[in-house]
Amino acid sequence: MRRVLLVVKRDYFETVKNKGFLVGMVLFPVLFGGAFPLIALLNNPNTKEQHVAILDHSGMAAAAVIAAAEQQNTKDMFDKTTGRQMTPRYVFETVAPDKDGDAQRLAHSDRVRAGELAMFVEIGAEVVRGGEQEAPQPICALGDVGGLCPTTPPEHSVTYYGNSSGQDNLRGWLDGPIINAIRRVRLSESGLSSDRTDGVLANIAFERMSLMTRDSKTGEIQAPRRRNMIEGFAIPFALVFILLMVVMVGSAPMLGAIAQDKMERVYEMMLVSASPMEIMAGKVMSALGLSLTSSTFYIVAGIVGLQAMALAGLIAFSLLPWFFVYLVCNVLMLAGLGAALGSACSTPQDAQSLAGFLIFPIVIPSVMMPVIMDQPNGTVATIMSFIPPFTPMLMLLRQAMPSGIPAWQPWAGLAGILLFTFFTVWGASRVFRIGILMQGKPPHLGEILRWAIKG
Repeated sequence: MRRVLLVVKRDYFETVKNKGFLVGMVLFPVLFGGAFPLIALLNNPNTKEQHVAILDHSGMAAAAVIAAAEQQNTKDMFDKTTGRQMTPRYVFETVAPDKDGDAQRLAHSDRVRAGELAMFVEIGAEVVRGGEQEAPQPICALGDVGGLCPTTPPEHSVTYYGNSSGQDNLRGWLDGPIINAIRRVRLSESGLSSDRTDGVLANIAFERMSLMTRDSKTGEIQAPRRRNMIEGFAIPFALVFILLMVVMVGSAPMLGAIAQDKMERVYEMMLVSASPMEIMAGKVMSALGLSLTSSTFYIVAGIVGLQAMALAGLIAFSLLPWFFVYLVCNVLMLAGLGAALGSACSTPQDAQSLAGFLIFPIVIPSVMMPVIMDQPNGTVATIMSFIPPFTPMLMLLRQAMPSGIPAWQPWAGLAGILLFTFFTVWGASRVFRIGILMQGKPPHLGEILRWAIKG
């Protein structure tokens, strides 16, 4: 143990005292996840006046659409707190339909391309009447003009025409006013007075509440509380993000570092004083110590930040022990695997071909996060969280979600990851013992597996 601790001391303190580690511990989360606030800061709202033409085949909807859009425009244009303009001022014009519909659409398409219009909107003749939406029908024979046929006006739908990605934002903004305006016209045509129409179309408030629970000690039913975006998304994402980041930074360099030291024949000198098992144990424990140091820094900083924002009630203290247990297992598993694979490589270049084995248990959970957050207790989420290489990140994510998971699942997942970690480190130590002195031979996966099984 003394020799193991000497290896740990050498690797851990040399890394911690390095200014690069301290600077990286602060900058890495900024570079890794700071793009989101940076994009928000750089994404200044476009406040330039936007012109929209409305081609109304119904003859009744355009005026109502313009009135509703201008009302929405006045409501959304300025921030209520700062008074800053947040959306453009939209200017509308009504266009009477021509007999040659395609020529008219082309003319307005040219106006959009020239920048005179942000987009133009075509309202079908039967939209006000309602009914099933009909798909546009071709009015030329199939194969004519290279198979590109003009279409009849979409009588039961509203069509948007634009050529830039920004028009999608405008369309999303226009959807509400157009829908409300057409409904107002429909209700008016049905004989409903305007004051009744306002009541029918009034907004409905929605509240997101947590599930009700019963106090296990008193038996009292606990009142639900309001759920918000931070609780439902930001807190689970932040926990898994920290785990992913720390595990990747703590484990991934092990592969290249071992191969580099082996190429420089560092271990031939170290083996005089320590056994291969002691060297590997020291390397892995050093990586674990660095991961615990950086993760503690991030967790404490997160708690302080939430308290400063008066959001201390959202801190999931009950999840912190699970976070560190999963962190220890994940780092031991991947660092041990990295040490084994690195010992089988003669150069860092050889090690690069095996890097996927370390990235795979990190990338797959990252890809699955949207699915897990959408249905944390679904079949896919449950099965994936019980697969040991993915258990730490996916089980922690499911536990952090407001819906919660059955109490037995984290313990079952922990049993699986402990067994998997034990056998991974055990097999890795056997590979390391043999591979650390192998020279001049490129890594061969079959041979590495044989070393792990037979020793």
